[in-house]
Amino acid sequence: MSEAADAGEKPDIDHLRQWIGRTEEATDIVTAQLVKGLRATLFQEIGQPKTGDAAPFTTHWCLAPPVFAMSQLSQDGHPTRGGFLPPVPLPRRMWAGGQLEILEALRVGDEVKRASRISDVTLKSGSTGTLCFVAVDHEITTPRGTAIKERHDIVYREATSGPQVAPKALPPPPAAKHRETHVSDPVLLFRYSALTFNGHRIHYDRDYVTKVEGYPGLVFHGPLQASFIIEFAAKLHDGRPPKKFVYRGLQPLFEGSEFSINANDDGAGGMELWTANAQGQPTMKGVATW
Repeated sequence: MSEAADAGEKPDIDHLRQWIGRTEEATDIVTAQLVKGLRATLFQEIGQPKTGDAAPFTTHWCLAPPVFAMSQLSQDGHPTRGGFLPPVPLPRRMWAGGQLEILEALRVGDEVKRASRISDVTLKSGSTGTLCFVAVDHEITTPRGTAIKERHDIVYREATSGPQVAPKALPPPPAAKHRETHVSDPVLLFRYSALTFNGHRIHYDRDYVTKVEGYPGLVFHGPLQASFIIEFAAKLHDGRPPKKFVYRGLQPLFEGSEFSINANDDGAGGMELWTANAQGQPTMKGVATW
């Protein structure tokens, strides 16, 4: 069925929930070249990574990305609906948030296996209409054992005509005790799309994202924001990543301006962290615990 036909349908939640429990597995290898590329994209020292060296803590998001033929892609650059993920008949798909348990860093040379399972499918109503949330559990393992446990939340929503409605202004966050800033330019977004083999056109096709989806510019990847937050949390804890990190997106972050990564101690050994746009409005927030 075509994407245009999908856009007019309403989700049959009983049918979609039949996907709960479906599983798939994938394998990949952490290469030195991948680690160099991700370090460069995260504004880290690139170095000359060698076998056994620790990779960035969210390297698993670059591993074993699904690969589909060009004929299997829909208008937005995502694969057409169906397969492992349920065929949600809503055309806009975004990374909503999730939870990570980081048990051990991946290392250059690791052969990594990802075991995935659909754990829930739910419908909600939002300001843009019907929303369908799909939760996927992942377990990332190496020959040493389990490295990462993850819940990934995907949201599907209806298409809207004309410019996107700006969300209500969020209350300003407290002043950050820890903060660093970077600029989100198109090259940064392109590099991350390339590292993750992500064809979603909202991240690199300005004509598409402004004229079809109605955003003011290219959209910053959700997992890239989460990667910056996790690396910042580790930097503030002598290089130790949080054992648990729970996060969710609040509003889109766009190209072409400064963005910040912010953190405050929560008084109980953990940290509250968030990314923010040039106006200081939070775009993703999370809680890290050690």
